[in-house]
Amino acid sequence: MKYLATKYSGSFVVHIPNEGKRTRFEQFKLKKMGVVAGMPDVMIFDPRGGFSGLAIELKAGYNKPTENQKKCLRELENRNWKVFWSKSIDEVLEKIDNYMQNV
Repeated sequence: MKYLATKYSGSFVVHIPNEGKRTRFEQFKLKKMGVVAGMPDVMIFDPRGGFSGLAIELKAGYNKPTENQKKCLRELENRNWKVFWSKSIDEVLEKIDNYMQNV
């Protein structure tokens, strides 16, 4: 997020804080509030190269996207978003730069 704020300060970028374990009550409450399980970690709401935005799911170690995360990425892709998931910060920064420079 710091990279995006520094290099692309005029962009509308958000981190979706969906991670973490929740109690059943917290899950219930968040669902009632409209929180969607599986939303990507980073969303860039700037249209580029014919896409509506860029959605990024970040993973570490041996982790891979969950079924909910895969579903959200597919839903966004179906709505003309460019989406990807990655374990590599270098890959993430390269894809962000490629996307943001594709006006």
